[in-house]
Amino acid sequence: MSEAINSGLFPHLRIVMGMVLGLAMSKLLTGFAGLVQHPGRYRLSAIHLLWAGSILVELILFWWWEFELSRVPKWSFGTFVFLIGYTITLYLMAALLFPDDIDEYGGYETYLIGRRYWFFGLLAATFLFDIVDTMIKGQDHWSQLSTDYLVQVPLGLTLCVIACLSKAPRVQLSLALLHIAYQMFWMSRIIATTV
Repeated sequence: MSEAINSGLFPHLRIVMGMVLGLAMSKLLTGFAGLVQHPGRYRLSAIHLLWAGSILVELILFWWWEFELSRVPKWSFGTFVFLIGYTITLYLMAALLFPDDIDEYGGYETYLIGRRYWFFGLLAATFLFDIVDTMIKGQDHWSQLSTDYLVQVPLGLTLCVIACLSKAPRVQLSLALLHIAYQMFWMSRIIATTV
């Protein structure tokens, strides 16, 4: 593949990823709007709301971090498919948080705990995908990350395993808060390094 074509692949990938991320954000924002429009339709849950907010933040962080792909000098179809798959995983998490119908569950907390294997399985996949994504971005990107990044994946995977194993609302709430705290930590690092 010629270098001119290869360098033109990132904008194409960015458009496809943007469409999928846009659908994920739309799903979350429509879900939040539905809660405001019909507050009594389903029982609300702090656990569900925290995870929905956390995944919205995750989508924003993903979009920010993926700008580094503009520096990738060489593209392959496998890399393209991998990145689209990573983005689809994020969409699926958003779709799981706000399904079309939860009547059989009676409320969002019961629904989320009932679907926890799917949701936290997908979240675990994103931690693993992020390792490959980081390697795609190259050694310069890898060296910009501190040892905090090396803690992120095992910590995230542990969080997902515990969330899959536990139905206890207190445990689920604690894990959601822990994930959000870690996201806030990463966002403070982004602000500190880009200002």
